[in-house]
Amino acid sequence: MFKPIFLFSLALISGCTTVVIDEYRRSDGELAEGDSVVILGRRHSSEYETEPDLIDCVGKQLHDPDRGVNVIAEKQFVDAMYPWFEPRTAPMHVRSLDRLMENPNVRERMEAYGVKYIVWIDGSTETTASAGSIGCSIGTGGAGCFGFGTWDKESDYEASVWDFRDQELSGKLSADAKGTSYMPAIVIPIPLIARVQNNACKGMAAQLQQFLLPSQATSS
Repeated sequence: MFKPIFLFSLALISGCTTVVIDEYRRSDGELAEGDSVVILGRRHSSEYETEPDLIDCVGKQLHDPDRGVNVIAEKQFVDAMYPWFEPRTAPMHVRSLDRLMENPNVRERMEAYGVKYIVWIDGSTETTASAGSIGCSIGTGGAGCFGFGTWDKESDYEASVWDFRDQELSGKLSADAKGTSYMPAIVIPIPLIARVQNNACKGMAAQLQQFLLPSQATSS
């Protein structure tokens, strides 16, 4: 069962966002010198796809060579491993890695990259509700807008951490972010945007770092 790790709210000169990160850990991470991490998005569903910009965001936030976390960019990795990690052919379960490694081309490329962990992220960000209205008009005194609008967004992502070398599931993380954006308009509309997806990215990247570097997290 998932256990809540942390909850925080952001209310700046923007909309308000709440992020909850849950974690299930089967084993502690252990990155050695030369090891790499791959962050990939699941895109096999016909209903949605995990956004490439979210995957890119998590990868950039997590990448920290000074602390021993080397993240391979998703596009670079998928292109180099073509066609084995395309949406229709990518392994869906850890047990599929054993069969995949029977291919000498896959094995050689994975070893060349030094892949220790594959992190699969599945989910999306959606607008869940909206309210209010804004009207604009042009008159003899000039143009202007008046009104007030809001819209809610929710991000729901789950990350599965695969230990590639041991061919086992090390754990899972989930990020649930909700936020409301506002658009007051008195002459000029002023958007106050809740950065829901961005905050989900930062929360997940921070927890993945603690997951992959538990000894550093304990000593810091």
